[in-house]
Amino acid sequence: MELSFGTVTLVIFVVALVFVFKTINVVPQQHAWVVERLGKYHATLGPGLNIVVPFIDRIAYKHVLKEIPLDVPSQVCITKDNTQLQVDGILYFQVTDAMRASYGSSNYIAAITQLAQTTLRSVIGRMELDKTFEERDHINSTVVNAIDESAANWGVKVLRYEIKDLTPPQEILHAMQAQITAERGKRALIAASEGRKQEQINIATGEREAAIARSEGDKQAAINRAQGEAAAIVAIAEATAGALQQIGNAIQQPGGEAAVNLKVAEQYVNAFGELAKTNNSLIVPANVGDMSSLIATAMQVVKTQK
Repeated sequence: MELSFGTVTLVIFVVALVFVFKTINVVPQQHAWVVERLGKYHATLGPGLNIVVPFIDRIAYKHVLKEIPLDVPSQVCITKDNTQLQVDGILYFQVTDAMRASYGSSNYIAAITQLAQTTLRSVIGRMELDKTFEERDHINSTVVNAIDESAANWGVKVLRYEIKDLTPPQEILHAMQAQITAERGKRALIAASEGRKQEQINIATGEREAAIARSEGDKQAAINRAQGEAAAIVAIAEATAGALQQIGNAIQQPGGEAAVNLKVAEQYVNAFGELAKTNNSLIVPANVGDMSSLIATAMQVVKTQK
């Protein structure tokens, strides 16, 4: 039975369409496709439109060039002081060479995972328990360096490794909690003693400063009293000198000597009157009538002082 012209045309069209689809390949961004020609590596197709030979070339591998997070399964690691730790983490890697990623390892993801676990066990085994919690950054960087060196042959770049959790046994957790509680209690006692010490220092300092202030006040008060007494003595002396000067000036005036004689006689009489009041016996001068000679003697003293 002969095929009709329309059937032949349809077959040719379908074959041509398949040929076109096999020839033209569009690779997405951040992807790389590995092409094999007759079973041998031929080329790596980058993002965009690519043409291959149908039925001779084939797309053997397709790789994603984005950064890929890989969850590393949890495992038990033994520390240097023989303590078990349950450790799990996450690894970030990126395919940098599609050809090596295709032919360097049959399964580079499984290889990276196993290498991360063995490296982590080796690093933890060289550290004591307390150090594993303090040296997470060191552990992460050590794992990355060890894996990255081997992963370069697989066309993979290891970017980061992060430990998600470190879980010791329950009895170790209880011991650590007790240690933390004791340490906090110790710090609280030290802080309280430091507070009491500072309080005593502050009280002593305050008392010392108060004593200094009181002594300074007493000193200033004594200085002020001395200055006041000195000023009073000077004022009395100046007043006495002024009074004597006025008396001397008055004596020089007409009738001044007569006034002085009268004043001296008056004071003489008053003095004997006071003596008579304070004693049971009356004291009288030997020569009561010689008042003029007494006054003359007093005036002679006044003239001498002048």
